[in-house]
Amino acid sequence: MDKKIFKLALENAVSYKGKAELGSVLGKIFSTIKVKDKKKIFKETKDVIEKVNSMELEEQKKELEKLGGKTEIKKEEKDIFEFLGIKKGQKVVTAFPPGPEKYPHIGHAKALILNYLLAKKYNGKFILRFEDTNPELVKKEFYTIMLKDFKWLGVKWDKLQYASDNLELFYKFGKQLIKRNDAYVCYCNQQEISANRRRALECEHRHVSGKKNMENWEKFFDEKAGDAIVRLKIDMNHLNTTMRDPAMFRIVDAKHARLGKKYRVWPTYDFQNAIMDGYYGVTHRLRSKEFELRSELQRYIQKILGLNVTHTYEFARFNIKGVQSSGRIIRNKILKKELVGWDDPRLTTIVALRRRGFTKEAIIDFVVSSGITKAESILTWEDLYVRNRRILDKKTNRYFFVANPIKINIKKAPRTKAKVPLHPDYPKRGFRVFETNGNFYVGDRLKKNKMYRLINLFNFKDLEFVSREHDASLHAALIHWLPVKGGNINVEVFMPDGKVTKGLGEKDLMKLKEGTIVQFVRFGFCRLDKKEKDKLIFWFTHN
Repeated sequence: MDKKIFKLALENAVSYKGKAELGSVLGKIFSTIKVKDKKKIFKETKDVIEKVNSMELEEQKKELEKLGGKTEIKKEEKDIFEFLGIKKGQKVVTAFPPGPEKYPHIGHAKALILNYLLAKKYNGKFILRFEDTNPELVKKEFYTIMLKDFKWLGVKWDKLQYASDNLELFYKFGKQLIKRNDAYVCYCNQQEISANRRRALECEHRHVSGKKNMENWEKFFDEKAGDAIVRLKIDMNHLNTTMRDPAMFRIVDAKHARLGKKYRVWPTYDFQNAIMDGYYGVTHRLRSKEFELRSELQRYIQKILGLNVTHTYEFARFNIKGVQSSGRIIRNKILKKELVGWDDPRLTTIVALRRRGFTKEAIIDFVVSSGITKAESILTWEDLYVRNRRILDKKTNRYFFVANPIKINIKKAPRTKAKVPLHPDYPKRGFRVFETNGNFYVGDRLKKNKMYRLINLFNFKDLEFVSREHDASLHAALIHWLPVKGGNINVEVFMPDGKVTKGLGEKDLMKLKEGTIVQFVRFGFCRLDKKEKDKLIFWFTHN
């Protein structure tokens, strides 16, 4: 197994110019090799990838040749939707239905993008639907941020829907089921209902006459919250406990973000989801595995009401290791000021990733590459960094930022005007010009008898000038710098751990617009978040 993993990791690394990606390699392993202990394989693969990524590209190619692999590997255009068996010309309508109850995170992005790409591939239609039938959790700010984030990701929907606009439709189907005695009003309290479902016991309300059941339905709309619910009559002995007479409607007196107090009888998630998908002709939906047990119930509802039956496929949830995604926990941490907000750099909400400087292209590549599989996967920040780094490395200009600056004087240093390129690989982008004498700010703690080179300037040792030319035989350590008299500006960088790194930045940073992503030489990629009168505030992206 180690040999197989090593070969797959090498192939992936060579394909991606020296950097193997954990998600891609795991996806290949799980799709081509029978695996019993997935946790063990995850750890082995992670260790192998660290080893492979520490090697130079040429060394990787040599090792791959030894194992009989091809070193010139063309990236295959794999059809990730092939397993769905969709035929050419077949009608495809997909949907992504978020609940506007929190800020969307990278897990939402995966389901959103997969359903969008599926519709696009087959020239179908894509519906964005807000499942907003829980007035206690729905907030206007969540509708707004979701629309903003999804547009930023480049998703274009053919139809925008709100489940809350369909209350009369839900009532119509609910009444139909009551009339047919396929549903009933239950007056048991929540504890009784839960206990009866566990023990597979039917309650007395399940067996009332059709006439009495209809009367109860009419009265239901005036009942007090918690006194009654409407349940679907299925089978209290069903092996799937979700099918044991589930709730269809409940009473909630909270004010709704869009509709206020207009309604107080609200459908449950499963009922409204099944109706919206079936009634509006959603043919396919890809969603996370937490909904797997609910699929049987939702298909059952669609069938008994004669609606279109939606083909659903549930894939394994994923998140980045060590990152919290629970809306409830995040809300509590924000209230306790343990997080700065939904855009805290420690989170994987879309707004946090965007604010840090992640590109939409990297996010899309990341979530798609994690695959449509039921195998659980735990990814790391590095899996996302490697994709974003490829894009930013070409896209961003270089600037000097010295954290915790130390002032030094270099004897015999020539006065000069130094031209430093904005990007070493793209000279046409231009240069910054620094006027220097012997006084500099550096961030490195200098050692005696060690040769250093100020980047694009000169070599020195023991704080004394040595030479201008870059001479590899000197084995000089490269350090970045700023002239003491250079119009430097105060810079603060908000780091992923919530701490702030302070220092000085070069004057040309003042020319940047808010939102610009740069690479601070020997520090990392950063996004200019805010320009203040006396300082610039950046958010650290990654190194």
